[in-house]
This record gives sequence, structure tokens and C-alpha cells, in this order.
Amino acid sequence: MLSENQIVEKLTEVLAEEFEIEASEITPSSSLKETFGLDSLDLVDVVVLIHENFGLKLQGPDFAGVKTFGDFSQLIIRKLNESKAE
Repeated sequence: MLSENQIVEKLTEVLAEEFEIEASEITPSSSLKETFGLDSLDLVDVVVLIHENFGLKLQGPDFAGVKTFGDFSQLIIRKLNESKAE
């Protein structure tokens, strides 16, 4: 099982590659919309990336209140912990 830091590092790497931005530009306070230029179609790509890299199936309601990279990484960590507990 990955540590929280490893999860954040992997998430940073995956998103930086997919959206062609520098990993160094991604901080916990980075806005998903502004930093990554995410729109609703890009969210579909993100859902696929998360499934491929972490084995998680995210759905629209999971993104409620997720505005920053920090919010998103905490969502992934929480979901991984939930799936581990099952």
C-alpha cells in the first residue's frame, strides 16, 4: 500500500503528464480548473486515469467540493483507505 506522500507524488506525476504542465506548478492549493484547465470533459479523462493508476472508480458526486489539488488528493487517499477497509 502506498503512503499518503507516495499517492500525492503519483497523482502529481500522472496529472502533470496528462495535462502537460510542470509537476513543480502543482501544489495543494492549485486550482484544478485554473492550473489544469479542467472542464467537464477533462473530468472524464481524470476518472479514467484514476481508475488505471489507482484502481478506483470515481463518480460525479465524489467531486462535490473538490476545487484544489489538495482536495483532490485527499479524495483519492480517502477512497483508497475506504477500499482497503472493505
